[in-house]
Formats: sequence, C-alpha cells, structure tokens
Amino acid sequence: MNAPSKAHGQELTAAELKATLESLKQAYRINPYPEWNQRKAWLLALSEMIYDNKMRIAEAISEDFGHRSQNDTLLAEVFPSLEGIRHAIKHGKSWMKPRKQGASIWFKPASTCLMPQPLGVVGVIVPWNYPLFLSIGPMIAALSAGNRVFIKMSEYTPRFSALLDELLSKALGREVVQVINGGPEVAAEFSRLPFDHLLFTGSTPVGKLVMKAASENLVPVTLELGGKSPVIITAPTVANAGRFENAIARTLSGKSINAGQTCIAPDYLMVPEGCEEQLISHAKAITDRRFPDGILSQDFTGIVSDRHATRLQRLIDEAAEQGARVVTLMKTADSPGRKIPMTLVFNAKPDSMLMQEEIFGPVLPVITYKRLDDALDFINDRPRPLALYLFDDESKTQDMVMKQTIAGGVCLNETLFHIAQENLPFGGVGDSGMGHYHGKFGFDTMTKLKPIFKQNRFHVMEMLSPPYDNKLFAFMTKLLTRKV
Repeated sequence: MNAPSKAHGQELTAAELKATLESLKQAYRINPYPEWNQRKAWLLALSEMIYDNKMRIAEAISEDFGHRSQNDTLLAEVFPSLEGIRHAIKHGKSWMKPRKQGASIWFKPASTCLMPQPLGVVGVIVPWNYPLFLSIGPMIAALSAGNRVFIKMSEYTPRFSALLDELLSKALGREVVQVINGGPEVAAEFSRLPFDHLLFTGSTPVGKLVMKAASENLVPVTLELGGKSPVIITAPTVANAGRFENAIARTLSGKSINAGQTCIAPDYLMVPEGCEEQLISHAKAITDRRFPDGILSQDFTGIVSDRHATRLQRLIDEAAEQGARVVTLMKTADSPGRKIPMTLVFNAKPDSMLMQEEIFGPVLPVITYKRLDDALDFINDRPRPLALYLFDDESKTQDMVMKQTIAGGVCLNETLFHIAQENLPFGGVGDSGMGHYHGKFGFDTMTKLKPIFKQNRFHVMEMLSPPYDNKLFAFMTKLLTRKV
C-alpha cells in the first residue's frame, strides 16, 4: 500500500509525490469512515509520541535554528500541541455525531441532519518557524475528522523534519501520515496534487501561488498567512504607570518568543505622542531582567538562517539611513551567531521595507499618534492583519476598536494567547488568510458536513403532484407563494 520512500533529505519527484498521495487515498478507501475508537487511538499515539520525545524535538529544532530556546519549544510548540490533542480527545466523539437541523413545516414529517464525513487525504504545508505545532495542529484536525495526512515540511528545518518522519512512521504508520521535505520546487508540485483539502501556513505571496496551484484541481484551501499585526496602547493605559509597564512587558513577550519569528507576533507598536522615553526605559528594564546575558542568553532564540538574519539587519539599516531612531534593548556580543537583538525603531518612514514587509524577527517599529482615531485610520488603510492587540481597560474603548477594525484574531491586554484557545477558531482575513482551524472549527474544516433529508412514506408534498387542475393544488400554491 505504501509508496516507495527515499532516504530523508532526498527530494521526491512529481511522480513519486503522486504515488505517495495515491497510497494514502487507497488507505482511505479501505476505511473511509474510521469509528471514534480508531481516531482516538491515532490521537493518543500522537500525544505519546510528542511527550516521550519532547527533548529530542527541542534539540532538533534548536540545531536547525543555530540556537532555539528549549523553553520556546516547550511552551510554544509542545504545550499547545498536547493541549490540542487533549481537547480533540475530549470532544471528538460528539463532533462526529450527525447534527439534527430540522425540516421546514411544509415537508413534515421529514427530518434533516448534517453528517460529518471524512474528506479523504489532507495536504499540509508547514513553515519553518513552528515546525512541530504547525504540523501537529492541522494533523489533530485531520485525524479527529477521520482523514489521512500528507505533510510537506520546510527545507529550513531538515533535522526536525527527519525526526518527525521517523517518529510519525512508528507512532501512526505511513498508511495514516506521510512526511516529506524539500524546497520550493517540491512545494510547487505538492500544491498541485489533487488533495481533498490543502492547508498552507506561510507568507501571503507564497499563499497566492499555493491557491493558484490548488485551483487546477479545485482543491479547497485553508490559508494561514501573516501580515503586520499592530499593538495599540491607549492614552489612559500610558497614564497609569503600572498598566503601561505591563502593556510593554506583554508586547515584548509576544515579540521575543522565538525571536519574533511568529506569524502573530506584534509587528508594530502604536503609542500616544510624548511617551517615547518612558517606553524605552520600561522596555530596557524588562529586557535586561528577562535576558541578563543579552543576546547570548540561552532563553533568546536565534534566526533560522543566514539569509533571514541578513534581511532583518538590512531592514534596520535602511530605516536608520532614512532617519529613523534605532534603540537596541539588550547587550550585544562580537560573535552572536545568528542572533539579532531586541530592537525598537522610532520614526521609520511608511514606505520603508520595515513598514511594508512582515518583519518576522525581534525588531519592533514604534509609531506615535495624537488621537486614537488616527491610529485606527492607520491600521484600516493597510491590509487586514492576522492579529490585533489592544491595551486598554475601558470596555467602551475596547468595543469601539473591535467594531472599527477587522483582524484574524484579537487579544485585549495580552498578545499571542488567542492562538492557544481551542474553543476559538484560528485564521486570517483578506491578505492574512482564509479559513479557520483549531478545535471543532478544524474538525469542521476537514469534514464534509453532508446534508441529509429523510422523508416518510406519507407527506404533504404528495398533494403537489400532477395533475394540477384541482382546488387543493390552487389553494396550496397560493399559500406557499404568499407575500412575506
């Protein structure tokens, strides 16, 4: 049943990719509707695999990054993966049940329902920044929905990708999940495969290419993209010293985990005019406390590749050359490896690369505003972000900002943590993506909710059959087509 496999690291040809997909489709055809006990067994095996190998996973990812904080991996990848599995195991059996919908009175005594049915084989394209969580999260949704999974990992995480392939083949078997690695050419061929659903996590430009390729086979797609996610700190928050410090601390937490290489990381910070020096003072104190060894702190993650590190430095340098004020928040070193220090950038020009591109690193532009409406206008003039963060305690202000902005997800007085709520969907809007997953939303995304209408032998609709030249039909027609 399994397609011929190559040693991990060797890229598969288009024909081999198709053969691998066909092997998974064949496994699906043999058992197209796995009962809950089978799905639960898959999820338990996945959980045990992650738990038993969490340190090996952290080590492999760290090697791929040059240095990745072990705690970043445990808190941002292992924890949400295990939590997602726990949630699916607790609720998955109820998600599977047919959902009664109710029939129109005119069709009684008929009944209707939605039958959740596995789609078949789900393709998942995983980025490099969270290679465990962004492969396991979609897998939880796909397996709880009864599907098979074909995963394409990033070429930037070869050590972890090889480990995941090894672990999944033992835990679930290649008739359930297949893992491949490869560069852009493999990703392009992978996107063109006739999946039953395709989930891509990555940049907006690449997401457009994936969607275009998938359209050749009319494959439905979930696109989890990125963009420039803003943080707004309001004037009342700034006026309260403790709340202002807390807002900065939570913003820096969202920016420093994984060194800012997070799709929902704060991308720029908006604060009222006049609080810049206070902001810098708090930010430096918080960073010194959290990373006492500065850029060499073991809890501070490196940048995934030389190319990405060079790009980040270029963003900073260009902004400085254009007159921006650059404030380094942590101690630096002569040989930092692939590490970029936490950095604030004030007065970056709107047309600079720093303000045009998703940053994906520990660099935070700061924009000042006079009125909150000005900040909202600035956000609304740009593509809709994947996340929006507001620090303000007034429910009136919170409600106003929620109604006047659109974002994939929101945290109030916090950053990032909406992604870890299994009862909330995760996904973007506009340039930041389409579709949702996590929890029941992921189950439904990777399920065909098949509408079923069930009629009894005797029913009213029989009266509407020909011949039509009778008073009963005339009465029923008048009744059915009456004015609303």
